[in-house]
Amino acid sequence: MARPIVAIVGRPNVGKSTLFNALAGERIAIVKDTPGVTRDRIYADVEWLTHKFTIIDTGGIEPASQDVILRQMREQAEIAVETADVIMFMTDVREGLTAADKEISEMLRRSRKPVVLVVNKVDNFDKFYADTYEFYNLGIGDPNPISATEKLGMGDMLENVVAHFPEQSGEEEEDERPRVAVIGKPNVGKSSIINRLLGEDRLIVSDIAGTTRDAIDTTVKRNGKEYVFIDTAGLRRKSKIKEEIERFSIIRTVSAVERCDVAVLVIDAEEGVTEQDAKIAGIAHERGKGMIIAVNKWDLIEKDDKTMNRFKDDIKDILSFMPYAEFLFISAKTGQRLVKLYDLIDVVISYHAMRVQTGVLNEILAEATAMVEPPQDKGKRLRLYYMTQVSVKPPTFVIFVNNKELAHFSYIRYLENKLREAFRFTGTPIKIIIRERKEKQ
Repeated sequence: MARPIVAIVGRPNVGKSTLFNALAGERIAIVKDTPGVTRDRIYADVEWLTHKFTIIDTGGIEPASQDVILRQMREQAEIAVETADVIMFMTDVREGLTAADKEISEMLRRSRKPVVLVVNKVDNFDKFYADTYEFYNLGIGDPNPISATEKLGMGDMLENVVAHFPEQSGEEEEDERPRVAVIGKPNVGKSSIINRLLGEDRLIVSDIAGTTRDAIDTTVKRNGKEYVFIDTAGLRRKSKIKEEIERFSIIRTVSAVERCDVAVLVIDAEEGVTEQDAKIAGIAHERGKGMIIAVNKWDLIEKDDKTMNRFKDDIKDILSFMPYAEFLFISAKTGQRLVKLYDLIDVVISYHAMRVQTGVLNEILAEATAMVEPPQDKGKRLRLYYMTQVSVKPPTFVIFVNNKELAHFSYIRYLENKLREAFRFTGTPIKIIIRERKEKQ
């Protein structure tokens, strides 16, 4: 099941980014005292007790502002609210209840989403706790007093957040249909690809970047088998938007990728691969999803016998972190090679869910260490005891060793390549976890 999404919203400068960083465990969002400094809606995966979820840090909402930046921040925060399963509405005990807080609470009430009211900057509970009662006037539940800076009150707050998470339904678990997220920048042909597969114009196709505002699930049947395609809003490049206005749809892409087995990254053949494509691909890579790179509008390219290989080399150079990705050169307009997408999805999904017996894995491990000796440092050599597979989607392996510090990145990459030589793992990332085990064990 996809991770629940939690959006942190509120006026500028109430401490949203500080809370985000505290929950994410690292300093990701820029924190300054200037209202509106968080211009990007940033996301991070969080684990608390037995719960795993994704948090969204939004720009501050100024309901009445006509300023271009603040107006766009308001819009992108509204998108985060639409996408979220739970909303953390953050206020500031030092400033007290404001008119803007009341307007935001009305917006949240209309969303009909679960809201956890957070009152920040309660650095001293004896001094400020009584001031939190004022926020009952918002009529959206009990205030949760916290200090994001001092990390006070976080446990009680998170307990109230996870209480709203949707329970896993048996029906959802039984859905074995392949789920495919179609991701990419605006106007590269994502909706056109799905419409061509459907044989009808079900999704809006337009030359206006960002036409698709919602992630839409579409079921396509082929040879008696159903596939669920998730069409996502395109991600905008900042340089194309004045005043660094937000990339409106990154969270929808995160949400769609969470729910998919395979991500199809659509690249415009005329424009070529870009750094923005790498950022989008990184969302799927970080989450261990199968990956297919579909180069669309291939019919518009003048070709010789080396054009396709040159294009592949360019993509591999920019997307060097995912050498496992499969390629398909297509045209949504003419339907060129589009039917091959189904076969490639089937192949990637089978490898994504592949299991390998422990005995076979250890034969490969023994052969690999015989061919290339494990690294050593200061007279101590890395010893690899055994390997076992612990999960699928993506295939995840644990190798037990005598000393984790000796397990150099380059040697682990060598072992990964040996696994790929033996089993291919077409289109899927694989994870290798190193665990230390004393020789007596």
